[in-house]
Amino acid sequence: MADNARAKRLADLIREVIAQKLQRGIKDPRLGTHVTITDTRVTGDLREATVFYTVYGDDEDRAGVAAGLESAKGILRSEVGRAAGIKFTPTLTFVADALPENARTIEDLLDRARSSDAKVREASSGATYAGDADPYRKPDEDEGAAS
Repeated sequence: MADNARAKRLADLIREVIAQKLQRGIKDPRLGTHVTITDTRVTGDLREATVFYTVYGDDEDRAGVAAGLESAKGILRSEVGRAAGIKFTPTLTFVADALPENARTIEDLLDRARSSDAKVREASSGATYAGDADPYRKPDEDEGAAS
């Protein structure tokens, strides 16, 4: 087993090599400038690498980029092997990163919470207490009422 620091260094190298190759070396029109490599994770035995990516565009662009990455997997793996100089080049698995969708969902929830807070603030702007401002009895009032 390799140590975690070595796996982290290899993951960083894979991320950089793939990003550079996608930007300059691959001529596939599906893999334009709207692909971003967000993260790379390598297993402890350095045999498998998972590459996370995001796509700027709609669902059709995402499907095209996924197909383009699958077709360029061999070229990208050979570039990683050349740059890493290790005995076994890890197999690459490309996974669409769910970060943009999660961020969009969180933003929608925060917008709903803000509008709900604004409605409550509006409703309570002219409100008064249901009873007196000081609802507690004072000892001298109790004695005067009992006599």
